[in-house]
Amino acid sequence: MLTNRLPDIVIVLDQQKEYIALQECAILGIPTISLVDTNCDPDLANISSPANDDTMTSIQLILNKLVFAICEGRSLYIRNR
Repeated sequence: MLTNRLPDIVIVLDQQKEYIALQECAILGIPTISLVDTNCDPDLANISSPANDDTMTSIQLILNKLVFAICEGRSLYIRNR
């Protein structure tokens, strides 16, 4: 389903590669969650999560937890409407 809305939040896996995306999100007021390795600046994101952004297992673990939390929050929101 395509919409013309801005995303509610953006998750960034590699700050160095996605620096321009982080800047655009800041300009547009889109909150960001970023996996922050030792070579990253935690102040660039609204929510920083310390993690190794070089390994797939670390990325999968954190993204699975985020997806679970988002789904749980969405179901609670829908149930309490």
